[in-house]
Amino acid sequence: MQRGLNLLQQFAGTFLKDVNLGVLLIDTEFKLMDISDMACRVLGLVKEEAVNQSMDHIFTKLPAQHQLVQRNILDGMVVRNQALSWMNNEERYELLVDTNVLRDEDFNIVGAYIIFKDVTNLRSLEEQVQRSDRLAMIGQIAAGTAHEIRNPLTSIKGFLQVLRKTLQEQGMERECGYTDVMLTEMNRINELVNEFLLLGKPKNVSYDAVDITQVVREILPIINNEAILHGVIVQYEAAYEMPQVIADRELLKQVFLNICKNGIEAMGDGGHLTLVERIDMGDRKVNIDIHDTGPGIPTFVIDKIFDPFFTTKEQGTGLGLSVCQRIIHDIGGHIRVSSKGFGTTFTLSIPFP
Repeated sequence: MQRGLNLLQQFAGTFLKDVNLGVLLIDTEFKLMDISDMACRVLGLVKEEAVNQSMDHIFTKLPAQHQLVQRNILDGMVVRNQALSWMNNEERYELLVDTNVLRDEDFNIVGAYIIFKDVTNLRSLEEQVQRSDRLAMIGQIAAGTAHEIRNPLTSIKGFLQVLRKTLQEQGMERECGYTDVMLTEMNRINELVNEFLLLGKPKNVSYDAVDITQVVREILPIINNEAILHGVIVQYEAAYEMPQVIADRELLKQVFLNICKNGIEAMGDGGHLTLVERIDMGDRKVNIDIHDTGPGIPTFVIDKIFDPFFTTKEQGTGLGLSVCQRIIHDIGGHIRVSSKGFGTTFTLSIPFP
């Protein structure tokens, strides 16, 4: 019996340390008795400081409805596969949570446990697949339609420019102003058509070994020029000896420029845009964090920003981030976004061979 008890104790200690699950054990006084290393990492806790503390004290800064654990768990409330979003600084986690009570031989409640699984990558992959399917369908329709729009649009614009010149020569300034408005609106239509064409699979894509640092350095002058117009300061932190990735160089530039431009515009006048390169040797990925000090993205919007045609800009088409995500997804990477009330960080993860 003693040997079996020691074995169980050994298993419990190893389980909490090594298992890739978040595990919390609480007693009947709602105190944390033990916690797994993975739970500490996700929840941002230090085990030595959290154990033997009241759960109310541990999550004191959070309103009751947003706390991971509710007191009614000790009343026998059972939870199975409850989806929950959790923010730890700028890192966002998607969790699946199970809870139940622990009982002794007399069936009295002596505590409870909470177990959660980090399904962030799984949820992200599922959303990317759904968006890719939608983009593929929209892309086929949009690309075909865009060509049909562009041909008559070119003719109309050409004749309108001739008409404008004639009106100008005849001193008809008011009518000339009307043509300026029409040409401006036609340019907007043309830009939208160009974005439609990007939704289809781009032609002449060339996948080669690409140096991310070199790509970023090439577009930094463009980003800086845009930043100067908005009074934004750009900071760039390159990683030492970044591994090369397999990608299309020009499409990567398009992704970096689009996300940086969004960040600069979000800040309005003033602020900091920071680009940081990191190497994750464990997952064999290079990560590029693009952080702005803007107002952040509301929680009810953040899950929609990659959806085609969703935009918060007055003149936006809602296609830029959809295209960026597809480009990164096509080379086996992913884009994550985190925003915590102030500032937003886009993390681009790209695998390297």
